[in-house]
Parts: sequence; structure tokens; C-alpha cells
Amino acid sequence: MVRVVAPSRLHFGLFHVPAAGDHRAGERAFGGVGLMIDTPSTAVAAEPAGSWRFEGMLASRAQGFAMRFMQAIPEEQRRPFQVLVERCPPEHTGLGVGTQLGLAVGKALSVALGETDVTSQVIAARVGRGERSAIGVHGFDHGGLLVDAGKLPGEDVSPLLAHVALPKEWRVVVFASPVPGSWHGHVERAAFAAARGGDPNALRRLVETAVIPAVRAGDFPAFGDAVHEFNRRAGEPFAAAQGGPYASPAVAELIADLRDARVHGVGQSSWGPTVFAIVPDTDTALSLVLRFGRRVPAMVARISSGHALV
Repeated sequence: MVRVVAPSRLHFGLFHVPAAGDHRAGERAFGGVGLMIDTPSTAVAAEPAGSWRFEGMLASRAQGFAMRFMQAIPEEQRRPFQVLVERCPPEHTGLGVGTQLGLAVGKALSVALGETDVTSQVIAARVGRGERSAIGVHGFDHGGLLVDAGKLPGEDVSPLLAHVALPKEWRVVVFASPVPGSWHGHVERAAFAAARGGDPNALRRLVETAVIPAVRAGDFPAFGDAVHEFNRRAGEPFAAAQGGPYASPAVAELIADLRDARVHGVGQSSWGPTVFAIVPDTDTALSLVLRFGRRVPAMVARISSGHALV
């Protein structure tokens, strides 16, 4: 049996949202910055079987990934497996569950078929992930803080521009509502079609001159403030759809209250409703859980170093 444990992905925002149907040749679209965390995680186990069998959370989604994976490899390598999704966060909460589940299924099947060194980029192409952002794809292998360069037309997965390890003592408080957000499917497509404004060059400069240098200097307050600023500004192109830079008034209020509590690195992950608060140590993280955890379910996460085979 092969068992894969995948991290969750926090997405701080995209660099560039092209106008509907206007992804020009030679122009990198989307891109952005994100962070991989060890909690909550996705765990998938696979073992050879006489016929295909899928069990556990999001079993039908896992089946779709497995069938797509098998179609992408030579026919003589294909064989049935029993696949169990042991645990998985809810979908559509801003944690990149679809990508991490697809990669975990693909990795488990790859290793079980003897392909032990296949990269997350290859697996993503096989299971159909990385349509826009590649943070979760690269983060599956590398963990840490990642900068996605953006995608050229026709590119399967956009390249990794930078990968930075954060100090081991830093923690992330994840405020994860159990109720999925509505920003997926046709609602998400409509929001992208309606996106306007934003300055991708300014967002890239913010990452290059503030986010990454602060990490390398170990300057937590500067890092947190830069992440918060990036996250807020990256949400502005979607203000027409969201009613502001965040997905809902509840998310905006929680972020404002955390900032009022002098928490620096606060924002919305992807479309939400997950809110993250990056803090310098465990004691600070636990104090936030005690203070705000009754309002929204909260957990303390470590920075992930990527997936694990266990």
C-alpha cells in the first residue's frame, strides 16, 4: 500500500487577471504568491486490487482524478486499485483541496506503479490541475512560501519563480468556516469575467521588495504587513463581484478585527471563506485561537515542507 499526505495551500492572491478572452501570446497571466501549511491535510492510500474501488471523503472526486491519470499513461501500465481518501478538508473553502487531492491520488498511483520520482508538475498535467494558479502544484513538492511566475498561453503549469523557507517557529492560525464558499464553478467564472483594474507590476514589486526580503531578514512584522497589503490589493480587481476586496462582510470584519488586535499577516485565502493569520510563535497562535475561535473554528498550523509518503 502507498499512502500520501498532502498539505493545504493558502493563496494570497494573483498578480494578473487577464480581461475575459484576452490572454495574449507572450503574456504571463495569473501567477501570484502562496504558502503551504501542514494542517488541515489530505491523506490518500492506494493499493492494487482486482477492480477499481473508491472510498472515503470526496471518493467520487478521487475517482475522477484516478481515471484521468490512467488515461494519461501508457495502456500497458494501467491496472485497477483500491483508493481510500482517509481525510480531506471541505472543498471550496480556499485551501486548494482539489489540487492537493488530485496530486495525492496521482502520486499514490505513480509510486504504486513504480514511478517514484515523478514531479508534481507531471502529475498535475495528468490529472488536470494548474489551470490558473500553480502555487498548490509546486507547493505539493516543495512546501514553504512560493511565488508563481504566471502562465503563458498553452502552458500546462506555470513555472516556479521563487521558493523561500519560512522560520520554523512561525505559525499560521487558520480560521476555516465549515460552510463552503460560493466562489466556484460558474460563479467563479463570472467573477473572473467581471474582474477589472489592478496593477500586476506593482504587486510583483511588492513581493520582490517587501515580502521576500522580510522573510530573508527574519523581520516578521514587515513580512506580515506586506502579505496583508498584497492580499488586499490582489482582491481589488474582484470588488465588483465580491462587494469589496474580500469574499463577504463576515470575512472583511474578521480580518479587520485581527488587524486591530495587532496581528500583521492577515488575509483571505483564495476566494475564502478561510482567513489566515501568520504569527511569530505558538503562544501567539494559541492566544488567537482562544480569543477568536468561538467566532470561527480555528486551528494552528505549521509551515509545510511538502507532501509525505508514509
